[in-house]
Amino acid sequence: MTLLTESTVWPEFLGAIRKRVSQQQFATWFQNLKPVSCGPEELVVRVPNNFFKEWLAQNYLKLLQECAAQVTGSHPAIRFSLDATAPVPAPREPEPLEFPPEPSFVGQGLRLNEHYTFESFVVGPSNQLAHAASVAVSQSPGRTYNPLFLYGAVGLGKSHLLQAICHVGRTRFAARRIAYLSCETFVNEFISAIQRNDLPSFRARYRQLDFLFIDDIQFLSRAERSQEEFFHTFNDLYNAQKQIVISSDQPPQDLSGLQERLTSRFKSGLVARIDPPGYEMRVAILHRKAELRQVEIPGDVIEFIANLITSNIRELDGAITKVLGYASLLGKPITLEVARTALHEPASPVAAVTIDEILRVVTAHFNVRVADLQSKKRTRSIVLPRQVCMYLARALTPLSLEEIGGYFGGRDHSTVLHAEAKIAEDVRNNPTLSKTMDQLKLGLTASSGR
Repeated sequence: MTLLTESTVWPEFLGAIRKRVSQQQFATWFQNLKPVSCGPEELVVRVPNNFFKEWLAQNYLKLLQECAAQVTGSHPAIRFSLDATAPVPAPREPEPLEFPPEPSFVGQGLRLNEHYTFESFVVGPSNQLAHAASVAVSQSPGRTYNPLFLYGAVGLGKSHLLQAICHVGRTRFAARRIAYLSCETFVNEFISAIQRNDLPSFRARYRQLDFLFIDDIQFLSRAERSQEEFFHTFNDLYNAQKQIVISSDQPPQDLSGLQERLTSRFKSGLVARIDPPGYEMRVAILHRKAELRQVEIPGDVIEFIANLITSNIRELDGAITKVLGYASLLGKPITLEVARTALHEPASPVAAVTIDEILRVVTAHFNVRVADLQSKKRTRSIVLPRQVCMYLARALTPLSLEEIGGYFGGRDHSTVLHAEAKIAEDVRNNPTLSKTMDQLKLGLTASSGR
């Protein structure tokens, strides 16, 4: 029988969890867990208090079961234990992350994608209302459309518009306080404030804002206490005529699990839908993406990609990245034949590259360990190869942003996007790094005899 209390198994169990959640989630919910016992039928885990027990049972039970099965080879039921005789460790604050999960305020520096501006946003029939409303909000915050609620499927530009308003607000209203964050971050910060008995500070932080931008509000549907807190935060900001902008994958009335008083407030402002782009708009988007990369892509290649990818803008961006990466690897010009091969043949060099190969080549070149790239270290000697890995993974593998972030300590999609944009800019401006990237791509090609 495998015992979870054995020195090698418990770290493996925590390591399996760490790969499946963000750094903040791990620090908040799993770092303080302790092993009690594990048999084929039952896994007993000690938790600090009843609040932990209820939250883990409601939100992470399936994850714990899957990770326990992975490291033990059996499928034990999960049971939580409160040990009243032993001192309960005080919940620890999440350790600082490379890109902090807390909201970014003007004065501390907003963590925004530099390309997510109104100038780079392609407007068409599918997003015209959302774009016009976002521009209006950026010019007259708190008065024109408040709240502004944007909804649509993944990858259609909701985050782009939220960040575009942030960029304008940072320039035109430099003295005002702006917070841009995901709903998950709001919930996790609220929970951390409860654990630290520090709710007054949390409330003061959010209720004195001038702009509040919340991405993916649907996450709030499974957090009842957080809904209560957000309701009062919303009211305070709204009554003070402070601007609130919210994004979601569904309209307010379809957000199951959300209190009616919240959905009614979301509907009280302007609700704008973003639809998938039509063919002409997809062509325009691809041309704009090529301009941002400062490359020329033939018209027949643009048309081919626009016909092939119809679902969302993010996949269009990924298709261009694959085509450019494939052409660069082979040293060929960008042609329709190259594009067809890059996007259709799974045996092509781009599709065959794996994240493990990228890690092996990059760690060997920079003389670092994989464990360092997956750690919280932020020194230049670690950050650069970590970002190089993310850039290559985006260019040469079909992995999603979340999957790539999972290989590097559970970092979120915004971290991967930042790394991709940072390395792309450095390659354009730094001949030494450009040469290094060519060598790494050559190494990846040669390593498997491609």
